[in-house]
Amino acid sequence: MTPTSPTPPSAAFEELYGHAPEGVWAAPGRVNLIGEHTDYNDGFVLPIALPQAVRAYARRRADGVLRLASTRVPGEVVELDVAGLAPGGVSGWAAYPAAVVWTLREAGHGIGGADILLDSDVPGGAGLSSSAALECAVAITYNDLYELGLEAAELAKVAQRAENDFVGVPCGIMDQMASMACGAGTALHLDTRDLSARYVPLDLAGAGLTLLVLDTRVQHDLADGAYAALRAGCERAAALLGLPALRDLAADDLPAALDRLPAELVPLVRHVVTENGRVEQTMRELAQHGPASLGPILTAGHASLRDDYRTSCPETDLAVSVAVTAGALGARMTGGGFGGSVIALTRTADADAVAKAVTEAFLAEGWAAPHVYRAVPSAGARRES
Repeated sequence: MTPTSPTPPSAAFEELYGHAPEGVWAAPGRVNLIGEHTDYNDGFVLPIALPQAVRAYARRRADGVLRLASTRVPGEVVELDVAGLAPGGVSGWAAYPAAVVWTLREAGHGIGGADILLDSDVPGGAGLSSSAALECAVAITYNDLYELGLEAAELAKVAQRAENDFVGVPCGIMDQMASMACGAGTALHLDTRDLSARYVPLDLAGAGLTLLVLDTRVQHDLADGAYAALRAGCERAAALLGLPALRDLAADDLPAALDRLPAELVPLVRHVVTENGRVEQTMRELAQHGPASLGPILTAGHASLRDDYRTSCPETDLAVSVAVTAGALGARMTGGGFGGSVIALTRTADADAVAKAVTEAFLAEGWAAPHVYRAVPSAGARRES
């Protein structure tokens, strides 16, 4: 997805605000190799950052006014009073950057206003964490503009609280940590309980592999209550089992635990425990056999999301099945679900054929052709100028 403004963002900033930006900060979208819906259960995840990013062109203001604009909404400037920010007081796309500023102020940081222009090539609603990238871009911008000295994990927590408490989506921490802390050429193995992280080399190109992102173009909205209901179900199950979180349920204890739960909670718990196991299985496979061995784990993860967690949909299910039939080593839905994107791990020589097969299958169903990207493990949030 390309920005809607034909004017370079730096020039557009100057046209809007009458002065040049002090700098440009970027935060990427992400795909998650494995570890879906485990983060709010204190579990394990393995994301990579994408080349696509949200960029914030920004300059401090001394009058406590926050002015927000986006190249995707040409001509619109949202003007807010930093001191008056409150949950429920900002709607639409501007709620996400405003939420970060509110969170920093609520945490006691001495911040003021800013002029910000946002430019993004992260597809929205595609399960690639466009909202987290937006939050993290603003967080790192304010961190530098006001010399707050916050580390990546602290900024990720700011962005998560912004989405939880201001926007109203009870997301976990994975998306924000991936956007803030991922590294080029690596996946990020993250323990979401204590945020301990390990960089895992992931040279897909060197192994003759391509990771396709197939955006089904089915828009998901995690604020619609479905995501919150899943999280609430997991928390209820953990409480019934007397556990701090489902992460604390060992795989060997799963069958006995499922016998103690109401029927509606059984598939949620089974997914979370087996998905944590798939993250650790992925780590072992990467260490022993390399990334070409990951295909069956990805496909098994999708089956669990489809059958137990029920966050898939006909479009993502078709993309997975056709990709695997067409030669992908494995495929699965990535992101919160209810639409969004599928990742397919392929031999590089087979990537075009897999993408073509999925596209033709979508058109045969009368659906819009998916948008196709190639995921390259990329750097996390940074200042670009």
